[in-house]
Order: sequence, then structure tokens, then C-alpha cells
Amino acid sequence: NTRIFQQMTPRESEIIGLIRKEVKPALGCTEPIAVALAVAKAMEILEERCPSCGEGWRYSESYAIRVEVSGNILKNGMGVGIPGTGMVGLHIASALGAVCGKSSYGLEVLNDLDDKAIAKAKKMVEDSVVTVALADTTKKLYVKATIADGCGHTASSLIVDDHDNIAETCFGEEVLTSSQKEEAVVEQKSTLDYHLTVKEIFEFASTVAYEDIEFILESRTLNMALAEEGLRGNYGLRVGQAICASANKEVFGGDFLSYAMALTAAASDARMAGCTLAAMSNSGSGNQGITVTMPVIAYSIKYGTTDEQLARALVLSHLVAIHIKGYLGKLSALCGCVIASTGSSCGLVYLRGGDYDQVCSAIKNMIGNITGMVCDGAKVGCAMKVASGVSSALQSAVLAREGMCISEHDGIIEKDIEKTIQNLGKIGSVGMQHTDDMILDIMVCK
Repeated sequence: NTRIFQQMTPRESEIIGLIRKEVKPALGCTEPIAVALAVAKAMEILEERCPSCGEGWRYSESYAIRVEVSGNILKNGMGVGIPGTGMVGLHIASALGAVCGKSSYGLEVLNDLDDKAIAKAKKMVEDSVVTVALADTTKKLYVKATIADGCGHTASSLIVDDHDNIAETCFGEEVLTSSQKEEAVVEQKSTLDYHLTVKEIFEFASTVAYEDIEFILESRTLNMALAEEGLRGNYGLRVGQAICASANKEVFGGDFLSYAMALTAAASDARMAGCTLAAMSNSGSGNQGITVTMPVIAYSIKYGTTDEQLARALVLSHLVAIHIKGYLGKLSALCGCVIASTGSSCGLVYLRGGDYDQVCSAIKNMIGNITGMVCDGAKVGCAMKVASGVSSALQSAVLAREGMCISEHDGIIEKDIEKTIQNLGKIGSVGMQHTDDMILDIMVCK
């Protein structure tokens, strides 16, 4: 076991850096959380720059908040529960960001949420302190929060491309920080800049020193806690509870598939309905983080694996999803469940003793199966899509282990796995753009 004592290679360090960048805890659905983060940052600027903004000013009545968002942020923020409030939408998320948000917490910006903050935020919404508007932007992920105090001062914060990427801050007309303006700011690498391949991902997950990836087991800690809470509580559509209910055993049975579907859906039930537990996200999505991990974790629990085996499977699952997501962008018309469950299918293949070729077969089986599932916004109904994704993930993994794979002569599947993934990316990012616009039009006109 001499590998443990070898120094991490520069490439291994780079890939681990990518994992840490894209796999992180998030409290609440990440679209409204991005809005809360932008508002929190703008509020902090006012508190720092304006002498009249002293202690307790956040709870005053003397400011107004305007939030401008891209269509995809609006779509994914309209119907999702905000932790601890019993409310949905971007208005309450904005108000909470102003009252109790801390930008230093990143995607856990609302970690200091309490009853006093919730009550104040609800009153702000009732008093129309918050305005939310559709931004004139081509960006898929765009949030600009502007706060005006009662003394003629304004502060703003802009988030683009990543849910926690604060690209610009301003006080009045003064630009304080800007990723475009300052040479000192290092431009963030996109996922595609890492030039990953499925082959390299598989080799990395299989050979990297365990102690270098042991941190990934926090995915189990956070997401399993959400699943257990979803099975206990009265959240959303209670999809997870329905799947594992004894009264429905004649339909779902008591096999591993039902167990994995129940755990994964239950975690989504809780998260989408506003549970105050954080999820381990993937590529800026809590639901994607749940779906990419919980089927793999369920297998580990049901059949018994070592922590090292689970960690390697989770790294494979996370990285495959991150890799595919790189061709789609953070937000798209294609449901993130498609990408996430493709990742978990690879993790299941790995835990069942599969090799690289079988991992590729699982990806092709998934892309040939559920490509086309649309994203019609984050909401409690996402738990049903998650359950469908888990079912497809296990089916694809089992077929791959049996040597069965959708042929390159079928549909968008190609012999080369990377070309197949690129085809999926084109469909989700370019081909479904009109679908995305139509979905948003339907949602905002209801």
C-alpha cells in the first residue's frame, strides 16, 4: 500500500481542487440562495460605507431592495421553499439575505437564520420593500441586488456564472471590486478548462490516495441527514415516504431500487420544501448533489462497503456529473437530474465491480434513455423527477454490468464517449433554448 505515502501529483491536486470548487454544502435551493447572497453582500457594503448604518440597521424600515435576475434564476426560484419560512420565492429569499445573511458563508449565507429574522423578512415582503425583476441579460445565471438606504446611498452586488461568484460590487457609482476590472483577480477556470475525460476520471477515482479524497464522505453525512429528515417529516409531496410505505409494498416491493429511490426522493422532498438542513451540492445544485450521491450511498448501506470504496465511487459519481455539466452550463432547459443520475449510475457500476468500459456503457444507456427531461423550475415536484432518475441510473448500471449498451447507431449515441457527452450538451444548451423560453413564459403567465 505504498501509494498512500506518495506525494499528490499536480494533476491530482488540480482535480481535487475542481471537486472542492463544485462540491460544497448549500443551505436551501441554490437559485434563491444566490439571490440572498447577492443581497447580503450589498447590505454589508452599505453597513461598511454608510455611517448611519449602525448595529440593528438591518432590522430598520429605511431601505429598499431591487433584485434583477436572469430567466433561469427566476424559473428556479419561483416555487421552491425557503428554509425555515414556510414560504416560496425570491422575495422572501432577498429579505432574509438583507436581515441575516452573511456573504462569508457562501452558499450557506442564511446559516444564522432565526425566528426574529424570519418575522422581519416576512414583514418586509408584506410591505413591498423587495422588488424582483427580469434582467436584460443573455447570461443564464445572473443576479444583481441593489439596496438604497434612506440617506441617498446605494450599494450593489452582481453574481454571474456560478451561484457564489460575486463578480462585481459597487457603492453608488464607485466600482469596488470587479473581476473584469482588476488585474489582481485571477479568472476562474471553467470546468471545460480542466480538459477532463471519463477515462481520466475513472483512473483518478480508482488510484488516487484515499486520504486525499476522504473529505468526499461529508456528502454522505449531509445528504443522508436530509434523507432521514424527509422520511420523518411532512415535506413536499412526501415521495420518499410513499415509496417506502408498507401500504405500498405490493407496488414498490422492498428491494434495493425502492430503497434507493425512497432515500433520494426523501432528501429532495425535504430540501425543496424548505428544510433547514444543508445539502452537499454538485455544480451549484443541491438536488443534483443529492441525486449524484444518494443512490451510491444507499448501495453502500444496503450491501456493505468500506468507506474507501464508497469514497472512490462518490468521487467518480461527482466528477462524471461535473464533467457533463461543463457542456451544459450551470442552468439549462435540461433537468439536472439527468446529469446527476448519470453520475450515480457510474458510481453504482463501480461499487458492483465494473470497469471503465462498463462505466462508459452506463453513461450511454442513461443518455439514450432520459435525455429530454425538461427543467420547469425548482419545486417540491422535483422529488418525482429525482426518483425517476434513480430508477434509470440503476437500470443503466445493471445493463452495463451485463455487457449491454445502447449502440452508436441509435439516436445521439456515438462510439466515442466524449462525443456522446458533447451531443447531450448541445441538445441541453442550444437545442432546448426555445423550450426553456416557452417554459418560462408559461410559468410567469399563470
